Amino acid sequence: MSNSLYNVIHQAEQIILGKPQQIRLALTCLLARGHLLIEDLPGVGKTTLAQVLACTLGLQFQRIQFTSDLLPADILGVSVYQRPNADSTAGEFKFHPGPIFAQMILADEVNRATPKTQSALLEAMEEHQVTIEGMTRPLPTPFFVIATQNPLHQVGTFPLPESQLDRFLMRIQMGYPDAQAERGLLSGVDRREIIAHLRPQMESTELLALQQHARKIFVSPALLDYVQAILLRTRETARYTHGLSPRAGLALLSAARAWALLDEREAVIPEDVQAILPGVVSHRLQAVGEYQKQNSDMLVRELIEAVAIP
Repeated sequence: MSNSLYNVIHQAEQIILGKPQQIRLALTCLLARGHLLIEDLPGVGKTTLAQVLACTLGLQFQRIQFTSDLLPADILGVSVYQRPNADSTAGEFKFHPGPIFAQMILADEVNRATPKTQSALLEAMEEHQVTIEGMTRPLPTPFFVIATQNPLHQVGTFPLPESQLDRFLMRIQMGYPDAQAERGLLSGVDRREIIAHLRPQMESTELLALQQHARKIFVSPALLDYVQAILLRTRETARYTHGLSPRAGLALLSAARAWALLDEREAVIPEDVQAILPGVVSHRLQAVGEYQKQNSDMLVRELIEAVAIP
């Protein structure tokens, strides 16, 4: 692991206490050039994690608070007519970019916005560009979306459609802190004060180089057999409404490569796939019948146990 990457993890763990796995998974998602969905109750550190990553990685950061009255133009930007002045003979429309034009976007409480506004993120997340008024505008690089989502049973939420969920490489949950971490939070300095004084531990050029390196991590034919067996298992079993798509298979490989990079290995092993499997597939698999009573972690554990390592 590079010194910069180690420093990023170390600094993040000083702020997000007791959550090393969540920090590692978030970095894995970023190194794999994916987008992250964090689903949990309010107040468990979803927004804090996004802010810490942006500050620690030295990325241009924008937070978009999703509400029921938010419009697509509030995210993407809008053209405003400017009257002619002394230097021009005619007026013109000038485009004012929205907050989407940043390297890291926090889409806070994304499921509180209407489906029309949620869909405004689709092209940006998939193509790293936005098309407004017939003109395509590229987004900065690197480009990373972290969306937070409240549980669907809470008032005022609009469930994300499957097409939108599939744009997120991974979904994770923060969970409650353990007793020691919570004691540190209660007795320590306000996290917002600490974040305000964080210093970047990595430059964007180094992050882009690490993303390129992650894509070159070796995947053996036997490992591909293992991933295909996992995909096939989800399609043949009666536990799910439908199996994993080829895009989900590509997501598994991308995340496994990034996880291997964090472990300073140049080849992916089955344990890498198993480590990132819950985050990659939990929002892509819908249980049916009696299996709906099981939580996603239990379903993923059964999936791992059902597929033999070649």
